[in-house]
Amino acid sequence: MKLYVIAGEASGDVHGANLMQAIREQEAQVDFRFWGGDKMASIAGEPVRHIKDLAFMGFIEVLANLRTIMKNIKLCKEDILNYQPDALILIDYPGFNLRIAEFAKNHNIKVFYYISPQVWAWKQKRVHKIKRIVDKMYTILPFEKAFYQKFDYDVEYVGHPLLDEIDKHQMSDNEKADFLKNHGLEDKPLIALFPGSRQQEISIKLPIMISVIEAFPQFQFAVSGAPAIDVSFYDQFLKKDQVKVIFNSNYKLLNCSHAALVTSGTATLETGLFSVPQVVCYKGNKLSYLLAKKLIKIKYISLVNLILDRPLVKELIQDELTTKNVIEELNKILETSHRAHVLEGYAELKTVLGNKGASQKTASLMLKTLKAG
Repeated sequence: MKLYVIAGEASGDVHGANLMQAIREQEAQVDFRFWGGDKMASIAGEPVRHIKDLAFMGFIEVLANLRTIMKNIKLCKEDILNYQPDALILIDYPGFNLRIAEFAKNHNIKVFYYISPQVWAWKQKRVHKIKRIVDKMYTILPFEKAFYQKFDYDVEYVGHPLLDEIDKHQMSDNEKADFLKNHGLEDKPLIALFPGSRQQEISIKLPIMISVIEAFPQFQFAVSGAPAIDVSFYDQFLKKDQVKVIFNSNYKLLNCSHAALVTSGTATLETGLFSVPQVVCYKGNKLSYLLAKKLIKIKYISLVNLILDRPLVKELIQDELTTKNVIEELNKILETSHRAHVLEGYAELKTVLGNKGASQKTASLMLKTLKAG
């Protein structure tokens, strides 16, 4: 069995690797060809293209890199035809993957989509295209099944794969102490900074995040470094020995954190599932933001608030993301009663997301469909 898998971002790399591992556990005779990152590479060797060459964020940034994107699409189409897979497995990354899905469908290649594009947020009309070109959609958010049902499209809700991923990364007190010591951190409360995975978002958000450090002398801070970004890129924003940059350790950082400043995206849900009170930070290219504001139809930008359908965690968006506001909101989540309120909300979040085993369930459903012909 030959499967072609495409993930274009860091979170997709994690979920893609877990899904590939689950497929291999259930079907030993499977060959993968893929676009992804280091985690997927640990399962199936070198990618055709690495995620560090694929992640472009925002309308303006996509336009600026349009030639590269079109070359990647052309390469991907040619590579799929040469490989002739039994199925194409697409993981989120809709701008790229929906184009490839249509191409594959036109060439009679079965198309599975794992982790739905956020069509419920904007471009809802894309559901009609998805119905036409995707053989089966596997969703991970509880409200997505009902959303698709409004369009008479039956999807599989498999649960959220982060529940399994986070369960695997819980640390003991001794392990936490060792982690802090090994990275030159002190034995005092830690606030983690998650400025994003792309250079353009890091350069906007990290300076604001680190500007609050002097207001919290009783805490230590650490930056979560994106795997595809060199440490020298972070150094330009940091004073000497001001804060540690720690790579490939997101979950270990969250295990050890008392609070966090987090860029919108999957990291907000990860932070919630680790029960770390957070302030959600978003600021982008001004024109891209204004365009998105006109198009996007959701009340919140963080997955925590979207899933709970209420503003449990504070979102500081665009002009609201200032040093003064971050200090104010960080003080709130460090205060005992508000902290308890957030932690209660996180407990509800875990209940709403439901059972574990998303990767195994998805693998089983995909293999069953393939074997049935």
